[in-house]
Amino acid sequence: MAETNYVTQDTFIRMQEELHVLKTVDRPAASKAIAEAREKGDLKENAEYDAAKEAQGLLEAKIKYLEGVIATARILDESNIDASRVSILTRVTLTNMATKKTVTYQIVSENEANLKDGKISVTSPIGRGLLGKVEGDITEVTVPAGKINFRIEKIAV
Repeated sequence: MAETNYVTQDTFIRMQEELHVLKTVDRPAASKAIAEAREKGDLKENAEYDAAKEAQGLLEAKIKYLEGVIATARILDESNIDASRVSILTRVTLTNMATKKTVTYQIVSENEANLKDGKISVTSPIGRGLLGKVEGDITEVTVPAGKINFRIEKIAV
């Protein structure tokens, strides 16, 4: 059974638009590039043909991946999010107990994660370590660099 991919409405629409472009613009362009390379002679020694075939394979893999994500997507509505506990789409303000540094992250799906925007994946070590916690909790999170203790200062939507 495929796992559910939790996404916002905006991300779902963006993925559908990207899939549409891949199928209607990029796929015909890849086929045209293969046809043009095929016309240039012996396929055994035709690097352009090999490159075009490889690009087509990567394109088809991306299309298949997006189709799978869209098929298993569950659209989340921010108005239904409970901010009493850390869950997907909540914004969590944390204090690193060792450094006393405070950061705010939004817990999002893997498809929406972007650390520069303060969005971390629900499947990341920190995301997993925070799920279900409430304000005031201190949680130990195991990250590649070791263990970090965080105090949850605030949870919001």
